[in-house]
Amino acid sequence: MVLRRGSTGEAVRVLQRRLEDRNFPPGLIDGDFGPATEAAVRAFQASEGLLVDGVVGRFTLAALDLADAIDGEPPYDLSLVTPRLVSEIVLFEHVGTIQRNLPAILEALEAFDLATRDLVAMALGTIVAEVGGLEPIAERTSRFNTSPQGHPFDLYDFRTDLGNGARGDGARFRGRGYVQLTGRDNYARFGRRIGLGDALLDDPDRANEPDIAARLLAAFLAEHRVRILDALRRDDLRTARRAVNGGTHGLDRFSDAFRRARRVLPPEAETGG
Repeated sequence: MVLRRGSTGEAVRVLQRRLEDRNFPPGLIDGDFGPATEAAVRAFQASEGLLVDGVVGRFTLAALDLADAIDGEPPYDLSLVTPRLVSEIVLFEHVGTIQRNLPAILEALEAFDLATRDLVAMALGTIVAEVGGLEPIAERTSRFNTSPQGHPFDLYDFRTDLGNGARGDGARFRGRGYVQLTGRDNYARFGRRIGLGDALLDDPDRANEPDIAARLLAAFLAEHRVRILDALRRDDLRTARRAVNGGTHGLDRFSDAFRRARRVLPPEAETGG
């Protein structure tokens, strides 16, 4: 990937944060590669003895230690991710459930260009944090989503940040699937992202179908791929978790599962290929 004046998006935000960390302030951390970011890049390049052109290519990314986060890791052989290994990561799950649901998860990661060892670990850690096992589930009522003596999920009904705006929206668009998709807006946006059009708005329960749940998980991770990889490279699991959850709910479960995955999943070098 090459970043230059006019580039926008999460990769530019990661670049801007790294420049600021290296004491070359790029101005606003806004994902917009404008004049201030270009000036910071030129100053950094000059300090490192690189070609001073304001363009962030392979050598500048490497000098900033961003090559893995922005260009990505080499593809990982997903055949290494066996049900037996996953049973050591997703604890207390029945092996039959893993055998039944794991193929769809791996297929979705491949389809969304997430076939790296760390992103597989990220996906499995997210599943553990959100639902505990490899069976997609719907959110249950709790004090966080249902008021005392209120109808189920009434605290979600008028959450405009979720796109809800009517009585019953909370229950209809409650959390489902591996990533606990929540809110009318997310059902609409990610349903379209995985090629279902508005089908999830018409039938939200489909988000619990294993193949759809897997694709929704992959779509969420893909949307924040650069930020996640940058956080994982720095072993900043809190930021990686925030990229998906928006907060730190389930951080301990996520961290435990992610670290187990890093221990259990073999490196690509062991494939012999």
